Amino acid sequence: MEFHYPNGKKFIPSNRDKLPSKPKEKNFQYSNRGMTLEEDLNETNEYYLQSGIAVIHKKPTPVQIVQVDYPKRSAAVIREAYFKQASTTDYNGVYKGRYIDFEAKETRFKTSFPLKNFHKHQIKHMEAVLKHDGIAFVILRFSTLEDVYLLEGKYLLQFWRRMEKGGRKSIAISEIEQYGHMISLGFQPRIDYIKVIDKILNLK
Repeated sequence: MEFHYPNGKKFIPSNRDKLPSKPKEKNFQYSNRGMTLEEDLNETNEYYLQSGIAVIHKKPTPVQIVQVDYPKRSAAVIREAYFKQASTTDYNGVYKGRYIDFEAKETRFKTSFPLKNFHKHQIKHMEAVLKHDGIAFVILRFSTLEDVYLLEGKYLLQFWRRMEKGGRKSIAISEIEQYGHMISLGFQPRIDYIKVIDKILNLK
């Protein structure tokens, strides 16, 4: 079966993209510092779920099926499909009765975070969530520095609007340090962003 990105490029899966035949119980270990932000967050969310703290999941990537074969009446084989561009953000769920919605992004830059990493539809989606009193934010990882920050959606919207008015096309690290919350990598959970959410809720 072939998968393609929205631009038509063929998708070549890596080892971590292959799904296990049977789900296994997670063993949370602080051992693999080479994990991606997505892997760290998936492990964190699984810990939250198993510990009864919050229910937050990564949204599945929408797929458009192009070619299907029917070798048997009772079975269908997908031969070709395309990943469609997601219309919202990566993660959503509920915590203490509040709706949570966030995006996770990484960069190798050390002094700023490029706004081109976000899409207009994601910004509009977060804006809509905030209007309904949901909790919207982004988790930013500077992979070279191994620094992770939570930046509230309201600040991301301010930086986005600044760019639309002709301002800088990135968020300076000094601005992220001023308006964001650094999250130290831990053991259980790996990226404890719920602790930051507690702090934000208590400030309201």
